[in-house]
Amino acid sequence: MTLRIALYVLLCLGAMKSFGQSTPALSLEQAVAQAIAHYPSVRVSQEQVAAAAAGIQLARTAYLPRVDAIAGVNRATRNNTFGLLLPSQIIASISGPVLGTNDLTNVWGSTAGFLASWEPFDFGLRQANVAAAQASRARAEASVARTQFELAAITADTFLTLLAAQEAVRAGQAGVDRTDVLIKIVDALVRAELRPGAELSRARAEQAAARTQLIRAEQAVAETRAVLAQLLGMEPSQVAALPGSLLNLPSDVRTAAEQLAQNPIAQEQDAAVLEAKARLKAIERSFYPRFNLQGAAYARGSGAGLNGLGPSVQNWGIGFTATFPLFDLPAIRAREAAQSASIRAESSRYDLVLIELTGKVNAAKASLEGARRVAGNTPIQVEAAQATVRQATARYQAGLGAIVEVADAQRLLAQSEIDDALARLSVWRAKLLLAAARGNLQPILQEAGQ
Repeated sequence: MTLRIALYVLLCLGAMKSFGQSTPALSLEQAVAQAIAHYPSVRVSQEQVAAAAAGIQLARTAYLPRVDAIAGVNRATRNNTFGLLLPSQIIASISGPVLGTNDLTNVWGSTAGFLASWEPFDFGLRQANVAAAQASRARAEASVARTQFELAAITADTFLTLLAAQEAVRAGQAGVDRTDVLIKIVDALVRAELRPGAELSRARAEQAAARTQLIRAEQAVAETRAVLAQLLGMEPSQVAALPGSLLNLPSDVRTAAEQLAQNPIAQEQDAAVLEAKARLKAIERSFYPRFNLQGAAYARGSGAGLNGLGPSVQNWGIGFTATFPLFDLPAIRAREAAQSASIRAESSRYDLVLIELTGKVNAAKASLEGARRVAGNTPIQVEAAQATVRQATARYQAGLGAIVEVADAQRLLAQSEIDDALARLSVWRAKLLLAAARGNLQPILQEAGQ
């Protein structure tokens, strides 16, 4: 019994300890790193790089000699006839002198042998194939970088959206609190018969509207947290955002020459162009003679002589062969034309990527400028709205104003507070869009964590 009590106490203490632990909040930079480390699309791209690296090793095996071994046992008839027989996969070949007989008696036969073949030179074909495989790996690596970059941008944008929703909740809660104070004021005046009871109903209606706005803001927080949790590979209840410097205005963006070719999206497309060019070079090297140094050793046995189950007659040979694809030229020319068209298409896509990135940079700059102007005006709006609420409330308590004036002033203040919070985050979002178009998120991630 004592042991059971001790175990129960330990379990309770452990549960209380785990209950008291809260999930640590993630900064913007930590959230981006978490998404890159756990999101499946990144792992898919990384495995594609591994497959491309294996393709390089496969292309390099063409430099190695080829050795084939064969062994076989058969039982067949031994009738033979002289004359030419064209190569065929259906009619089995038979060797030896013509016996001058034609019967169905059969004997055992056996074969065993090795054939070694090596291509000492190839006019650059194998090197071109290796270069094409290396270009394929470079493209896969660029695809990984582009996937990580796009995922980082999406995660950062979702993180900012979550902070914006949380700020809307904060402003909504402040609006509900103000309606609570207004109800107390109106209730006291109604009880003192200084105001009609209809004004208390109006105040409660304003409170209900403020709570509805708060509920919608909380719903937006929950939905955004679910999206961010999906990107981070976590449960929504475990996601907590650490604002850092994101609730303050960021620093000005330094004007610099745009180097859009360094954007991971442009680099991936550039790698696609280089891969297409490498494949064209491999095709151009395919219309050359193929030279092979060959050596063979084999043995045969036939029941027409001794026991056919054992190879009893041995031979060996060594030689040099050359083959030339005489009638492959039209097909190779067609493949070259198709690959050249592919190069032109990939080059055009690269130009299109640069044009689109330039448009995104210009749009982000305009958005950033507008967001900064709005963020400079919203504090004035909040201050004026606060003064309006104070004046309307004082006039109402003095019997000089109506409940409608106070309600309108409180709604204006709530909206002004939301606009002020969102204005600062809008500057960060515009700055994020500009960094994404330029292809480097690291400066904004570091500034957000300060």
